[in-house]
Amino acid sequence: MLDVRRLRILQHLAAYGTVAATAEALHLTPPAVSQHLAALQKEAGAPVVEKVGRTLRLTAAGELLVAHAEIILAELAAAEAGLAALQTGRRGIVRIAAFPSAARALITPLWRRLAETDASPAPSLRLSVVEPDEALDQLRKRSTDLAVVHSYTVLPRDFPAACEQAVLMEEPVLLALHPRRAEALRLAPGEPADLSRLSDAPWLTPGPETSCHEMIQRACGIAGFVPDICVRSSDFAVLAGLVAAGAGAALIPRMALPESTAALSLHPLAHPVSRTIFTVSRAGTVKRPDLRRVLDLLHDPVTVPGGARD
Repeated sequence: MLDVRRLRILQHLAAYGTVAATAEALHLTPPAVSQHLAALQKEAGAPVVEKVGRTLRLTAAGELLVAHAEIILAELAAAEAGLAALQTGRRGIVRIAAFPSAARALITPLWRRLAETDASPAPSLRLSVVEPDEALDQLRKRSTDLAVVHSYTVLPRDFPAACEQAVLMEEPVLLALHPRRAEALRLAPGEPADLSRLSDAPWLTPGPETSCHEMIQRACGIAGFVPDICVRSSDFAVLAGLVAAGAGAALIPRMALPESTAALSLHPLAHPVSRTIFTVSRAGTVKRPDLRRVLDLLHDPVTVPGGARD
């Protein structure tokens, strides 16, 4: 008989990579983790991990057990959440990891709707504002329940195994220019722009640690040039403000634009680039009533701003 507690330890080892990190995450000692893994191997009748240098790697049997553990533990979590929901005055906690513009444009109205529309105790939200790679890493390590992430047409994203993702919305990436620069290029407001005409312009981009930075590099590369970057800021509001001040050109997803764009000349791209927003959760956890409620509200057209839905 396989011990569920040991399956959880193996699952954490797959996410954290080392016995020491697994022990820290589970508030155990490294020797205790090693003992549980040894016992699990006896229960399984086959090695579940193997040494590679100073680290451990899952065997084929270990990978099989982790895949099943995701389902088993998700069912247990759903049962625990269901029992908690039956208790008067109890409400579930849903941890969300979202990138900045999604936190502003999606999670803020979600929070408001939960407070205003739920007659029964609403789920309590915990928000972590991080880039998509970090959000998915938190999901793998079970330190968040729901990741809101994005991918670009020029920069697809890989999703972790044993996760479920759903398209929340799709939005265009727009070229933001100072009106004088747009006029010099003979671009009317809203007219599609060919990026190759901006090859000699100063560019404003997010920092190199973000996938948005790589998106801009690729979009400009497709247009045949390497952008001359004069400003790096991972706050799109800062970039939009500097474009309005005449500092240069920027590519900005529509949802990341500031509320007022009167000082900007915005243009779709002649070779369109779009950003797709996803909700991602661990397999099976959408059965949790609290997480299901959050997902239903997030995918409600009332919550989702302008972008085209799947």
